[in-house]
Amino acid sequence: MTDTRRVDAYEKVTGKAAYGTDRVPEGVAYATLAVARIGRGRVSHVDTTAAEAVPGVLLAVTRFDADELRGAGFIMGGGFSFQSLQPLLDDHIAYRGQPIALVVAETLVAATEAAELVTAEYDTEAFAVHLDAEGATTLVQEEAIPLPFLADIKVGDADAAVDASPVRIDSTYEYAAQHAVPMELNGAVVEWRGDTLVVHEGTQNAAALRHGLAEQLGIDAADIEVRSPYVGGGFGQKNSLQPHLGPLALVARRLGRPVKLVLARTQTFHNGSFRPATRHRVRLGADASGKILAAVHEVDQQTSRHDLFPAMHTEITSRLYGFPAFRGRHRLVQTDVQTPGYMRAPFESSAAFAFESAVDELAYATGRDPVALRLANDTMTDPVTGRPFSTRFLAECLRRGAEEFGWADRNPEPRSMRADDGSLIGWGVAAGTYPGSIVPAVAHLTAGADGRVTVGVDGHEMGQGIRSAVALLVSRDLGIPVRDVEVRVGDTRFAAQHLTAGSWGTASALPAVHSGLRELRKHLNAAGTGDVDVAAAVERAGRPVEAEAGALGPGQPPEALDQAKSGHLAISGPVFPEFSTFSWVAHFVEVRVEPTTCRIRVPRVVSVVDCGRVASPVTAASQVRGGVVWGIGGALREESLADDRFGGFLNATLEEYPIMVNADVHRIDVGFVDEPDLLFNPVGVKGLGEVAMVGVAAAVANAVHHATGKRHHRLPIRLDDVL
Repeated sequence: MTDTRRVDAYEKVTGKAAYGTDRVPEGVAYATLAVARIGRGRVSHVDTTAAEAVPGVLLAVTRFDADELRGAGFIMGGGFSFQSLQPLLDDHIAYRGQPIALVVAETLVAATEAAELVTAEYDTEAFAVHLDAEGATTLVQEEAIPLPFLADIKVGDADAAVDASPVRIDSTYEYAAQHAVPMELNGAVVEWRGDTLVVHEGTQNAAALRHGLAEQLGIDAADIEVRSPYVGGGFGQKNSLQPHLGPLALVARRLGRPVKLVLARTQTFHNGSFRPATRHRVRLGADASGKILAAVHEVDQQTSRHDLFPAMHTEITSRLYGFPAFRGRHRLVQTDVQTPGYMRAPFESSAAFAFESAVDELAYATGRDPVALRLANDTMTDPVTGRPFSTRFLAECLRRGAEEFGWADRNPEPRSMRADDGSLIGWGVAAGTYPGSIVPAVAHLTAGADGRVTVGVDGHEMGQGIRSAVALLVSRDLGIPVRDVEVRVGDTRFAAQHLTAGSWGTASALPAVHSGLRELRKHLNAAGTGDVDVAAAVERAGRPVEAEAGALGPGQPPEALDQAKSGHLAISGPVFPEFSTFSWVAHFVEVRVEPTTCRIRVPRVVSVVDCGRVASPVTAASQVRGGVVWGIGGALREESLADDRFGGFLNATLEEYPIMVNADVHRIDVGFVDEPDLLFNPVGVKGLGEVAMVGVAAAVANAVHHATGKRHHRLPIRLDDVL
């Protein structure tokens, strides 16, 4: 029987897994950032005198010349960085918390003390940090970014159909800005070894770091190595080049010694991407039975002044049900913040909260059971393209989830169910989906005389278990023990390391490894299927046997592989020539609302997922539980509060930015349909990490409504909202 446990579990639980800034090379110096304290303007003078007087300080840099440091460009605009703005190149301050000086010292204590002593004088300007703030600029996305995949989705005359419908829902929902707060802080250790720059950083995109640094420093990417075998949580915040890396490389070269920088937690709130604030207006038109005749979903999304972070919320809401007519609209609201970015289920979580809350309102308006209404509106055809879905088992997810949850015992009347202690009980349901994407990937396999197989493949291990998925595939294919498979990811010495995000990591790496195994079998002179005596085959060959293969997403041209190798985004999907591919999920949530304090607890959740074939059962279930926990946090806890007085964010610490903790997490039952999607790729796997979170917040909010009778249109739901 194949061992399906996590292959890297021992390293992780014993502390042997080395993360980016765990390295302490000989002679390492420590860097810290001094940051701007205004919301917008210009810095007229930076005084580092007191900082440089601190014992142990080696240098304090306030500006780099344009000929030694360049911007790396916004990753969504063909560049490599999470934003186009590169600090420390001029006097412009775009947002509070922007770095104004980099201090390096012999010890972290000295560097921290010195950074606190850096002072500055500013010429301030008015700033805007809210969607409705004076001075915020609103743009229509399809006009501001005229790219086909960002155009508004329009099918039929949705507005007229809604207006003519017997039953209409018209509601506005707000989803607060949120920050990813992974356990591993942003940071890096950089070191020059001759002309070679070696970078240790927890990243989801080693290729962007490598090629972005080459662009910034004006050197050959072949002279840069990025090593990121483990990432202590990324969630989208580590999906591109960070602005500290270029300056770190320069000061390390100046000093002739390694330099380490780990951002303070507060600084990650202002020097990393975040989920932008959004406002959603959802209009549904239906007949008396709850059959949805048309839907309109309009979104305003926050972005920065210097970049237009594109919104894609309606990509999923337009596919949830069988709409005859649909209209989506995205607008971008420019505010004075760092560029927002991708945070687990970046658009989909907020989009599903709004849309699935509106669907729940429709169920009450038509007197239909929320599960029955969703089943009645199910479809096997993509409403946008008219093409069939490669697979869609959302109905199976809903039916199985309802049975396991005990949904049939639900009294539909709000405030009708109570626990023995008097708490109000609410049951809520929501569906979710996430597009299936595949990116180009290369796998390099080596079979050794000891019978072991080493696999270097595009991918990053952020806790999702990509090593386990790859090792299990190789083990099952060749019939060798999992322990005899070594998987190398996140390291540019072994593969290009294109971005791992968007639930495409496993779906991209496994097809490449699958193709590599076919090649390896040829070089081993082994049959196309069945177990292989690897050691004997290598002995016959007289040397280690190597094989390499690339894999592309359906419909992707061969040059996409070159694009990925150059560190640029090379994304395929979700619409392919003959079908559309999405992963699907149904979440069932129970809440209990204490009658006097109105404290909300979530004692149990049932989630059933259709993600194609389950590549690694243990890690897959863990992925879903993690997504559910975060979805509950998004519904009840998390909000990044903008500071109207000084700019930036007020609650930029874990003490003041509440996240879910152990006491908040109770029973989470996870189920899988586990039907392979062989149209999508030859392995049959689809994305899981993102879809696991989609719809959770909506299910929680719907459960709170069922418990209390009050509908909540803004997240997070706080005690005073319920009282």
